[in-house]
Amino acid sequence: MHHDVLQLDINGTPQAWITPQEAALHYATDAVAWFDGDGPLATLRGGWNVATGRQSLIEVHPIIALRGAAKINLFDITPAFASDKLMRRDRFTCAYCGELFRDRELTVDHIVPQSRGGRDGWMECVASCSACNFRKADRTPEEAGMPLLYLPYVPSRFEAFLLGGRRIRADVHEWLAARLPKGSRLS
Repeated sequence: MHHDVLQLDINGTPQAWITPQEAALHYATDAVAWFDGDGPLATLRGGWNVATGRQSLIEVHPIIALRGAAKINLFDITPAFASDKLMRRDRFTCAYCGELFRDRELTVDHIVPQSRGGRDGWMECVASCSACNFRKADRTPEEAGMPLLYLPYVPSRFEAFLLGGRRIRADVHEWLAARLPKGSRLS
């Protein structure tokens, strides 16, 4: 099973998902300050040293933190909005009837309809079943008499990495989950 490496800044803030090969480059250039996880994700083999007769090996761990100061404060960056992440944020639950659905049975509902200036975004959209979305139609929840059962929110940096929909190793998932904000819906 293919897994990516969670790349962090020196403070432990998630920066990106990278391939084991990209992580190996960070190891080779001594850019890895520390690593975490329940053991190596992969062992990459390199060339043979003529003098020692030994092959070079790099053990890549599932979580690596890079040396140096982050160039930007990643907590100031809003995670990219996507409908699949929205469905996971809202735990596949319709914001109007409260029923649980499979992702393909849900739609993105704009709280303020797009025809009235509603936009895509974490605070502007919720998951809705087709029946509720049809019933709400081109109205606000108040106009339709359909109050929201939960409020939308912008996911934290750690939540965004869990919402990404990747195959995440259990140890990496636990590491991210341990850093979720108090009261997170993902806890």
